[in-house]
Amino acid sequence: MRNGKGGAAVPDEAAGDRAEQREAGNRAEQREATRRALLAEGRRRFAEDGYHGVVLAEVARAVGVTKGAAYHHFDSKAGLFRAVVAEVQGDLGDRVAAAADEETDPWERLRAGCRAFLAAGEDPAVRRIVLVDAPTVLGWEEWRALDEESSARHLTEALESLVEAGVVTAQPVEPLARLLSGAMNEAALWLARSDEPEALERTVDALDGLLSGIRCEQA
Repeated sequence: MRNGKGGAAVPDEAAGDRAEQREAGNRAEQREATRRALLAEGRRRFAEDGYHGVVLAEVARAVGVTKGAAYHHFDSKAGLFRAVVAEVQGDLGDRVAAAADEETDPWERLRAGCRAFLAAGEDPAVRRIVLVDAPTVLGWEEWRALDEESSARHLTEALESLVEAGVVTAQPVEPLARLLSGAMNEAALWLARSDEPEALERTVDALDGLLSGIRCEQA
C-alpha cells in the first residue's frame, strides 16, 4: 500500500501485479502437475492393460481430477496414448545413448546401444506400449516418426560416424539404418515374449553376425 491524497491508503499496483504473477505461476504449476500425473497413470495402465483396456475417465479418477480436466490436457484417450508413447520412446532413446556413451571405441558404442535397445524389450512399458500397441493405434508413419526421434536417430548417428571413420563400408546410411532398426524392433518384440534364459545373448550374437557384414575387413 502507498499513501494517496490526505494520507489515504491506496493499493500498490506493483504489488498487485506481483500477486497476479504468483497466482498465474501457481496455476501453471498445478496444470503441469496434473498433466504429469495423468501421464504417469496412463503409462502404468497402458503397459498393464493395453490401449483398448484403458478408459480415460478411470485414469482421471485415479489421479483425482475430472474427466473434463483429462480431456483439457490430451483431447482424447488417443491423445494421452500419443503423449505416453513419445515419453517412453524418449526414455528408450536416452537409455540407448547412455549405454553407448559408456564405450569409447566407435564399434563398441554401436554394439552397446543395440544391446541396450534389445534388452529394453523386457520393460513392460516398452514392450506393450511401443512395440505392440503403438504401430496399430498411431499408424505406421507416426510410429516411425516417433521412433526416428529417439532410438533410431541414435542408430543413424552411430552408423554415420562409423562410415566416416572407415569402420563400416561406405554406403547410404539411411536405408541401412532402417534395415537394422526394423530387424531390432522385431528382435526386441521376440525377446519380450521369450522365456529362454539366454535369449538376449543369443540375439546379440546373431546381431554381431549381421553387423560383421557391413564392417570393413581392415577395421
